[in-house]
Amino acid sequence: MSTHYKNQNVLHCALEALQKTTGITGRLTQPEPLIAQDKYADAKIEITANGQRYEYMAEIKRVDRFALLAEFKCQAGLYADQLLLVSPKISIEIAEKCRELDLQFIDAAGNAYLCQKDLFIFVNGQRPNEVKDFQLENHDVKRAGNASNLRMAFVLLCKPELLNAPYRNIKDVAGIALGAVGWVFFDLDERGFTLGAKRKGGRILVERQKLVQEWVTNYPIKLRPKLNPRKFRAPTNDWWKTVGITRYMAQWGGEIAAEKLTGHLRANTQTIYFHTNEETKDITKFVVDNKLRADPRGDIEIINAFWNFDDAEPLPETVPPLLVYADLIATLEPRNLETAKLIYDQYIKDTHTKV
Repeated sequence: MSTHYKNQNVLHCALEALQKTTGITGRLTQPEPLIAQDKYADAKIEITANGQRYEYMAEIKRVDRFALLAEFKCQAGLYADQLLLVSPKISIEIAEKCRELDLQFIDAAGNAYLCQKDLFIFVNGQRPNEVKDFQLENHDVKRAGNASNLRMAFVLLCKPELLNAPYRNIKDVAGIALGAVGWVFFDLDERGFTLGAKRKGGRILVERQKLVQEWVTNYPIKLRPKLNPRKFRAPTNDWWKTVGITRYMAQWGGEIAAEKLTGHLRANTQTIYFHTNEETKDITKFVVDNKLRADPRGDIEIINAFWNFDDAEPLPETVPPLLVYADLIATLEPRNLETAKLIYDQYIKDTHTKV
């Protein structure tokens, strides 16, 4: 069964379940409509309630992580506020988060959140009457969440010129085994993210925004926890404003990087990525110089960097925007999501802009 057919099957079941639980009817009006340049929704549907018709652009996904919701929220503008998530099953917790983020959804169990003019529906806690095997892109999850894939996808998104670089160069920049480079390229080729591998120097990155979304979703749960994150606390809240971060071979990430990139966010937490091995003298000196103390509930987080851009001389104050975006998305805080959207629009959305 093709992925397209499976997606349409989920949509059909979700619309059928919506009618059973609410009496509201819906129908497919257009498959894969264009919503922005090179960006297509899975379907355009029409929902009829109280004699009125409401149009939606449907994205059919298995939504099992909060990070996915934040990603959808940041890109909702592409859908002209008509985004509708359609999923085999939305858990009670994710349904509540959807309502908090004002993300409309329906699922194949009959749960729903619809909120437009003269329309408000919220159904939560419904369970499917029968178990259905909706295989939505599950074949990609294991490979996409592999640490080597995430490291290498990051450097290719930030430095697309590496697509045709010698494998040894890619290994050094991504911090992965030499033997892993070919396997990651094989995976990207097989899943349609790269083309032209058979021509020397001809490999190109396609489906770039989809790869960005996949990376942002998987990074906080598959790679970030492996980067030895440590929490600290400082004597004052503004301690970081006078710190020359690059002299410690480190860069600002998270909210501080977002503040510096956009001028829009006032940082409440501090994230620092160190380009050194864990527990090295640079980290120790940084902690001592700034009078930091270990605190598992502290608002300062020190993380090992996982890339090495040799041309970054001098080392920039902030990590690449893609990583800032991912860290903001992972917080699920509305103020951070708003700033993440600005970073996405300014630094990531344009395929010619470094991420």
